[in-house]
Amino acid sequence: QVQLQESGGGLVQAGGSLKLSCTASGRSEGSYRMGWFRQAPGKEREFVATINRSGGTTAYADFVKGRFTISRDNAKNTALLQMNSLKPEDTAVYYCAAKLGIAGTYKTDYDYWGQGIQVTVSS
Repeated sequence: QVQLQESGGGLVQAGGSLKLSCTASGRSEGSYRMGWFRQAPGKEREFVATINRSGGTTAYADFVKGRFTISRDNAKNTALLQMNSLKPEDTAVYYCAAKLGIAGTYKTDYDYWGQGIQVTVSS
């Protein structure tokens, strides 16, 4: 079992930046593939980014490529999402997710989820 806690969300103007953190606790924290998803009001939860256990392989949704960067610090049991050049359409609740083993870009790939954190981008 692993518990995930997001932090770093908030309100930012368009063009600004935010950095989300996800801290994992529980057994074998560094063994998990980590992902970020988001859900806007009235929409399905969608994939944003994922990173493998070593941090050497990442993948992004097309709509965040070049703007968002996912990273991890296994010593601190933390996954990070640096979000730059934010747009109003990035407004959503952002969720951290984890999977022990292989996972991809589908929300059903992941076994563990954080509570979510609000990111609001004003125009």
